[in-house]
Amino acid sequence: MPQVMEFKLPDLGEGLTEAEIVRWLVAVGDVVAIDQPVVEVETAKAMVEVPCPYGGVVTARFGEEGEELPVGAPLITVAVGAQSLPAAAAEAAGDEGSGEAPRPLIGYGSDHSRPARRRRVRPVTAAVSAPVAAPAPAAVVAVPVAPAAPVAPAGPVPVISPLVRKLARDGGVDLRALHGSGPEGLILRADVEAALAALRAPAPAPAPAAAVAAQGERIPLKGLRGAVAEKLSRSRSEIPDATCWVDADATELMAARAAMNAVGGPKISVLALLARICTAALAKYPELNSTVDLAAKEIVRLPSVHLGFAAQTERGLVVPVVRDAQGRNPESLSAEFARLTELARSGKLAPADLTGGTFTLNNYGVFGVDGSTPIINHPEAAMLGVGRIIDKPWVHEGQLAVRKVVQLSLTFDHRVCDGGTAGGFLRYVADCVESPAVLLRSL
Repeated sequence: MPQVMEFKLPDLGEGLTEAEIVRWLVAVGDVVAIDQPVVEVETAKAMVEVPCPYGGVVTARFGEEGEELPVGAPLITVAVGAQSLPAAAAEAAGDEGSGEAPRPLIGYGSDHSRPARRRRVRPVTAAVSAPVAAPAPAAVVAVPVAPAAPVAPAGPVPVISPLVRKLARDGGVDLRALHGSGPEGLILRADVEAALAALRAPAPAPAPAAAVAAQGERIPLKGLRGAVAEKLSRSRSEIPDATCWVDADATELMAARAAMNAVGGPKISVLALLARICTAALAKYPELNSTVDLAAKEIVRLPSVHLGFAAQTERGLVVPVVRDAQGRNPESLSAEFARLTELARSGKLAPADLTGGTFTLNNYGVFGVDGSTPIINHPEAAMLGVGRIIDKPWVHEGQLAVRKVVQLSLTFDHRVCDGGTAGGFLRYVADCVESPAVLLRSL
């Protein structure tokens, strides 16, 4: 008799308490290997593939795509025990499926040295004998595993899973009328479920236009959008912030960048130059690289600058973090910005890439705007906003000229410093933008 093991949603780290099911990677009846990803979830931080610590046959799935589950809620159950599986199933599940204790999850347990083994999922060719447990909750998307009497259709039907046959028989679906979506027309569970949904779905009645207009569109405030809303609300409620701004002539900074990129090698971005200026300014004004410990009633000045930067993605605005930015040169900063931006746009940022920032640089000039009053990224103490760099009339060396001008905005926590410190920081940043030699003199 196989042992049915329950796999629960693990703690994904960084204080996350829930995750939304985005896509199931396995179905009931599939064989899984130890450490094989079984579901893709979206947390408030990133998209994560969750590997299963058991090898065996999936007997139940808990939750539907789009549903949020708390950490510790059941995800799937797996029948473990190679002696009761078909040969193909035992091979796919691995020797570890013989009932030994599960290994720690790759990426979540204490043993991170072993890479996750990802094997191709194979359908089960025989029913798994397992004791039927108590009735599952309504949210369970599963058919309890139980011995099923074989069904002999009148003609050859491309079905190899007894669970699929039972589901079709119980729902009154004629398998011979289905066209399977699996390899060589194999009929899968999803094909039967789609046929059942088509049979049961009533014809929708068109809603009156007036009712639709009155209700409007409702968008759930969850996932990334919910996390952003919660964090910004907390920032506004806890932090007494203030904003100061200044216009700066960025002509010399842009000329310096052009000269640096003209000598060959990796290109240096404007954001990297601004980041290097920020780290130098924070060295002069460390009050702004700090956080407030309300419980202890202390201001904690932080030794390293973990620089967050705003990145717009299809999922919304995220803030990846460049670790130890104070020790990086413009070339290294450019490379790290590019790497993290690509991961953000592809949805592959790890939760650790989005936490732990101590100061944020927000280049909203890419949206074609000149200024803003940034909201501090709680629990940080300040954020520098950068508008677009455009040609404007400017008095340069006593003469009216067309120069490249940028507006810089600093929003700061008034608990950690007063206006004099914030003004000194912003003025130093502006001086470095207007004359990059100021930065060189301070290095």
